[in-house]
Amino acid sequence: MTAPIETTGAQAEVQPEAVLAGTKGQQIEGRSLGRIAWNRFKKDKIAVAGGVIVILLILIAACARPLQHLFGLDPNTFHQDLIDPTTSLPKGGMGGMSGDHPLGVEPKFGRDILARILEGSWVSLVVAFGATVLSNVIGAVLGVVAGYYGGRVDSIISRMMDTFLAFPLLLFAISISATLQGGAFGLNGLPLHICVLIFVIGFFNWPYLGRIVRGQTLALREREFVDASRGMGARGPYILFRELMPNLVGPIIVYSTLLIPTNIIFEASLSFLGVGIQPPQASWGGMLNQAVDYFQVDPQYMIVPGLAIFVTVLAFNLLGDGLRDALDPRSR
Repeated sequence: MTAPIETTGAQAEVQPEAVLAGTKGQQIEGRSLGRIAWNRFKKDKIAVAGGVIVILLILIAACARPLQHLFGLDPNTFHQDLIDPTTSLPKGGMGGMSGDHPLGVEPKFGRDILARILEGSWVSLVVAFGATVLSNVIGAVLGVVAGYYGGRVDSIISRMMDTFLAFPLLLFAISISATLQGGAFGLNGLPLHICVLIFVIGFFNWPYLGRIVRGQTLALREREFVDASRGMGARGPYILFRELMPNLVGPIIVYSTLLIPTNIIFEASLSFLGVGIQPPQASWGGMLNQAVDYFQVDPQYMIVPGLAIFVTVLAFNLLGDGLRDALDPRSR
């Protein structure tokens, strides 16, 4: 008669999770798509640096007015005592840089450049973000409708995209902005200029996102979850906005981060041409416009706003590239 086999307490316990070889006894944990994308994004140091700079720029723009009050800066205060009356240039070297004016003062009027850079930051970002939101709303809605329904609806929306893309956007924007400078829709001054820029830039840029969303929708509408929704009696609007649109968030976010710097440059270009933000309101494009007459004798005045635009656009582009790689499961 064989003796009964004794089992220890550890052997008798039922393991709640299977432990695979090579995991060193650690519990297996599932990861969501968002967690996977975040882990991939963190590995891209350049994209993380771009994201940090973008966050700092947004904070600076949001706190521009409090920062000006904190450091005693005023973007519209003249400092004629800092200007040489014979040359209209700042006294001293490096554009009049000093402890009170770290980035110097502008020629002729002597306004503080740092204060005007801070003041122009929120204008540029408000216009860029507002135009991007407008483009995304129009492009995403029309793109998903065209891709899902196809047929005549797709043909009509696609021809609309082709028509908008054929517009000479810069000339059209100049003409509209110049026409509405005096006042319109009960608005005038800075609110009118900002609204006009958001409308002009955003309304004529939606076809780019619309084409991206349409192409993605053409592939998604044949997937099993869409067929399952149809089989359960779901109608078109429900499928569009509850099934398809959540799966398009990734491409929309990536495109937005790449569109924002383009809109910043567009706003600066219109302000540079004199049909964007009007003085005395500070804007980076307007500062570049005023610096054209002085760049040979006072390059500091052109370098500072130029660097502000360059750093902002570069940071958003780096962030957009990182997000594209993180959200694309086929990238390595």
